[in-house]
Amino acid sequence: MAVCPKCGAQANQNTCSKCGLPFDLCVCVTIEREAETIKVYVEMRRFNKPMTIVEGISENAKPVVKNLKSKLACGGTLKENKISLQGNHKAKIKALLVKMGYSESQIEVS
Repeated sequence: MAVCPKCGAQANQNTCSKCGLPFDLCVCVTIEREAETIKVYVEMRRFNKPMTIVEGISENAKPVVKNLKSKLACGGTLKENKISLQGNHKAKIKALLVKMGYSESQIEVS
């Protein structure tokens, strides 16, 4: 049985079983990404240190964390589908996520 190269779903005769489109037109990953809502907020941790929390990025979160940490020049981690970044980065993070391909309407900064 074949596998769709774009989304990894089962495929039969060069068509994706999730969306029913040919491999080169498969939009499963794009649809899943647009359905996500991303919440960004700042939380105060021990010794009154701010942590920026990003919730809602479930698929391919590790490369997103790595990119955010390098662009913001801070430490951070991924635990329980939450990205924690050291420092207050609310002002910059929306622009970085838009550059990574997320739409501006799905990012909620509070």
